Parts: sequence; structure tokens; C-alpha cells
Amino acid sequence: MRLTQVYSTLIFWQTLCEGSVYTREQYMSERPSPSDDERRLAELGYKQELARSWSGFSNFAISFTIVSILTGGLASYGIGLANGGPITMAWGWPLVSLMVLFVGMAMAELASAYPTSGGLYWWAAQLGGPVWGWFTGWFNLIGQIAVTAAIDYGAAIFTTVVLNVIGIEIGTDRTAIFLVFLVILVLHAVLNAIGPHLSAVINNISAWWHVGGVAIFVLVLTFGANQHQSVGFVFTETVDNSAVGFGGVAFSFLLGLLHAQYTFTGYDASAHMSEETHDASRMAAKGIINTIVASAIAGYLLIMAVTFAIPNLDDALDPTKNSGYPVIYILENSLNSFWSGLLLIIAATAQLFCGYASVTSASRMLFAFSRDGAVPGSALWSKLSARKVPVNAVLFISFFAFVLLIPSMLVPAANAPTAYAAATSVATIGLYIAYGIPILLRQLHGSRFQTGPWQLGRWYRPVGVVALLWIVLISFLFILPMDDRGYPWNSEFTWNTVNYAPIALIGVVGAIGIWWLVSARTWFTGPKRTVEDAPDAGASGDETTVKA
Repeated sequence: MRLTQVYSTLIFWQTLCEGSVYTREQYMSERPSPSDDERRLAELGYKQELARSWSGFSNFAISFTIVSILTGGLASYGIGLANGGPITMAWGWPLVSLMVLFVGMAMAELASAYPTSGGLYWWAAQLGGPVWGWFTGWFNLIGQIAVTAAIDYGAAIFTTVVLNVIGIEIGTDRTAIFLVFLVILVLHAVLNAIGPHLSAVINNISAWWHVGGVAIFVLVLTFGANQHQSVGFVFTETVDNSAVGFGGVAFSFLLGLLHAQYTFTGYDASAHMSEETHDASRMAAKGIINTIVASAIAGYLLIMAVTFAIPNLDDALDPTKNSGYPVIYILENSLNSFWSGLLLIIAATAQLFCGYASVTSASRMLFAFSRDGAVPGSALWSKLSARKVPVNAVLFISFFAFVLLIPSMLVPAANAPTAYAAATSVATIGLYIAYGIPILLRQLHGSRFQTGPWQLGRWYRPVGVVALLWIVLISFLFILPMDDRGYPWNSEFTWNTVNYAPIALIGVVGAIGIWWLVSARTWFTGPKRTVEDAPDAGASGDETTVKA
């Protein structure tokens, strides 16, 4: 397959025209018996248990919703602005977008070959054996929980502001934010328990809400802001906040890439929803790629509009004036109350959509991981309700997302944003390590890898190598503290400003590593086949290619 064929799959509008939501009746009446999807799933070792009622657009919509440029792009905007400054927005976003596209293309090839809800961990287990699947699965699960926590906490920040704007006076202190965060988690758990058809509808609406929301943001900030910064300011103004004694603004810029990199998480949802998607071996791959491309373009327009509208950079970075969240300050000080209120409502609603979709995706990953016996209480988490929803898995994800953000209430109020930044670091590192392991294993398999309908051909090697190098770089960067007082050699060192991302990751991964050595290696054998009369999916042998 030529590189031009790979690029052809990046066309966003093609995905938007591929279909709408299937009703249960349409699904039952239109599907062949068994369908190609079900036959492929049987080859992978599983019977069809989840309701396969999602179209290609729905599959794209959930990943686009979880990436949610109106969530990560706005809620974590302060991370980039404080580390590097406006240049992080102007140059960092396109840099990260390009690197993420390499990661996404490598993942899309795997998703096409193995369209199962297990996604990353299943790919790793198939290509490398149980131990690779074990660690990939746990990194993925940790990242899924962390990203859900960060998304819903960011949504709580914007929602508390909106509630006060519309006259519901609950305050905007961190206690109010945390209580709203809890309510949002409960809401998302309840809605997810209702059923997959509702989930598809909500995500389809969300995709268009994000497109329309970005358009309104850009138009309002372009034509309605009180003043605009110059092109020189946006593309050259720097903020050196690295404070580590070396690197200067260049190192600060690298730390600020967490803003964009955190935003570009969650597109593996297209893989996790494979068992509920029609023509999954094609649509899951396209969902990943189209999500990245659409988010890169729309996100850059959004971020540039916000950056040009900064009234005063020093005030935007001052915690006493921005409450730790510069975007809210920028909107409230660049626009009149009507327009700032409208944009905050658009952003908060998008973030609620995003958190809802994140719970959906994470629960499917947990369902699949538990189906293979990898999680304590697996029988409970892999149980489906009458509506074909893993309700217990939904509750598991929601509960531990809540637990992860408890430190935001324990540190001094001024350091609450540091706890949020640490949660985004845990999410980003956990997810990208899980993305990287199966990409590495695919590289090791070389031409023995059996491709699916969407494949990279001979370009798999350079694409995979670039993806892996990028993952190594960001995994190192994002374990570093954002506050200079978080470094032990600083005379003002305090544990309240330490980035607890590496502590959390090392603690959990150390525990599951010990668990593997002491016990799990004797009983965890990787994916468990529930269909015994189908041929094994295979991971090696002569390469077979199905042309897209």
C-alpha cells in the first residue's frame, strides 16, 4: 500500500458521511448471520456479546469526543501558557499534532488487524505473550482512570463557573469544584448504565457540538474580543518557568507540551468500541486517524483564537487573578458577560460530553481485560446488564477516578492546579506507554505481522520508530514537576508541589509487577477464547493483505 493511500484515510469529511446510529431493530434486521464482524471476532477468540449497533461515524465520534479540544485544549491551557508561554501554543500544538499522527497511524494498523474491545493489551498479548499483555493492560487501565478523572475535574472547574454565571451561587473554590466533580462522575455513571444506543446518540451529538462550538469560539474571540495581541506576541513571546537551573525557555517549552499531549489522549476509544461497531476492521482504524486530524486542525484554530485574545499575559498567569485557570480569566476579561458566559457554557457542555465518553471507553477496556481474568473480581467487572452494558465496570472506573483526585483536596488551595497537572501527567504517561508497547512489538514482528484492511505497507517501520521515540521523550518530560519548588534541590522544596505522577505510576506498576512475579504469571495466560471452533487469529507467518 502506497503512502498516498494512507493519507487518503485522513479525510475527515468522509467519516462524517459514513452513517448514523443504528437502532436495535435495524441492527437485528439488517445484519447477516453471522456477519463478517462476528466471524472476525470469532477468529480472535470471542463470541459476540456486546450489541454491535455503532456506525463508523459513531466510532469516530467517541474518540473525537474524548480527545475533546474544548476540554483538554481549554482546561489544561494554563499548563502550556505557564511553561513556554504563547510560543507553546503557536508552535507546540502543531508539533505535538504531527507526532501524535505517527502514533495514531501505527495504532490504526493494529486496530484494523485486531478489532476487539481489548484493544492495546490484546494486541500486546497476541504479539508478545501474556507478560506484555499484562503490563500493557494495566498501564492502559491506569491511564483510562486518570484521564477520566482529569476530564471530569476540568469539567467541574468550568461547570462551577457556569452555575454561578446563571445564578446558582455555589462558589468557585476547590470544595465547590470537588463536589461538582463528584456529581458529574455519578451522572456519567448513571447515563452509561442506560445502554449503548443512548451512548452512540450522545457521542454523535457531541461530535457536532465540538465542531460548532469551536466555530463559535473562533468567531466570537476574533470579532468580539476587546483587544488582540500581535502576531509577534503569539509566535515569539516566551515564559521561562522551568526553574530547574538548566535548559531555559527551551526546556520550559518542552514541559509545556503536556498541554497539547494531554489533549491528544483517548483516541484508542475507537479500538475499544470495535466489538460494537459495524465494519470494525476498517472503521476503528479510520476513527483513530480522523480523530487526530480533525482535532489537530480545529484545536489549532481554537488555541490561536484564545491566545490572540489574552488581555494581559502577566495577569493571565497570576493565580490570584486567574484562580489557576487562565482561559476563564481570558474569556471574562476579553468579552462582555453575555459572550463570555455563552462560551463557558459551550466549553462546559463539551467537557461533560467528553467525560461521559471517557467512562464509556474505559469501561469497555476494563470489561475486556476482566473477561480474560486479569483484574481482581474479574467476574464482576466483565458482567453485562440486560442492556449489554458492563455496568459494574462503569462503577469501577467512576469510583477510582474519584479516588485519584482526592489529593486535590489535601494540598493547600494554591497548589490544587498542581494536583490537576499531575493527574494529566499520569493519564498521558499511562496511556502512551500502553500505546507504545504494541507498536514496539509490531516492529519486532516485521513482515510476519498479518495486517488487516487498513495497513501501512512498507511505511510501518519509519512510522513506528518515530512514534516510539516520541513516546519515550514525553514519558520522561511529564514526570518532572511543573513548579520549581517540587525539585528536591530547591531551598523552598515542598511535597505539596511534587509531581506525584511518577510516584503513582511506580507504586502501581511496582505492585502489579510483584503480583506478576509472585502469582499472575502462573495463571494469566492472556486472552481467553470463548469460541473454540474458529481458527486462531495468529500473529506471525506470511503476511496477508486485504486491500482497503
